[in-house]
Amino acid sequence: MKVFLETERLVLRQFTLDDVDNLAELDSDPGVMHFITGGRATPREEIENDILPWFLHYYEQGDRYGFWVAIEKSTGKFLGWFHFRPADSRPSDEPELGYRLRRSAWGRGYATEGSRALIRKGFTELGVARVVANAMAVHTASRRVMEKSGLTLVRTFHQEWPDRIPGDEHGDVEYVLTRADWERQVATPREGTRDHDRADTR
Repeated sequence: MKVFLETERLVLRQFTLDDVDNLAELDSDPGVMHFITGGRATPREEIENDILPWFLHYYEQGDRYGFWVAIEKSTGKFLGWFHFRPADSRPSDEPELGYRLRRSAWGRGYATEGSRALIRKGFTELGVARVVANAMAVHTASRRVMEKSGLTLVRTFHQEWPDRIPGDEHGDVEYVLTRADWERQVATPREGTRDHDRADTR
């Protein structure tokens, strides 16, 4: 097990082939998948043949970016995952932040805790210039996590998705945090609070 980072309550580690069951269980929860597919579960064969190999492929490119299993330190339980990697259209120093957590982990501050740790590592160790995150405009819980992690809304946009989800007519939102803004936030830290943490950014 290769650990990418640790926080007070979380361990973020690399995926392995043994995580198929964890991913299948996570993606079988209609609540977790609501803002992703409208509640439709991901077929296990898709996880085995496409999704997990894609996650593992990132590690072949180095240990700077990728998808990371979130483990609860106190119990050793699988909580979900975070990703921190550039989208195809982004420069290599502008990673996208996202996460998908089990329903039992919602509302406990884990999404914010993991997001802040990844952002800090990005700016202090990985040479990141800017962090980006996206969500459906109506996904208020994920938007709140982005704001609590220091990101700022920069635009609302519309794009086509394979699954129609109630509220998608309102579009998606993009949040951004630059290195300069993060450094200012670190210099004048805000009081940390815990908030609703839901499924990943769509």
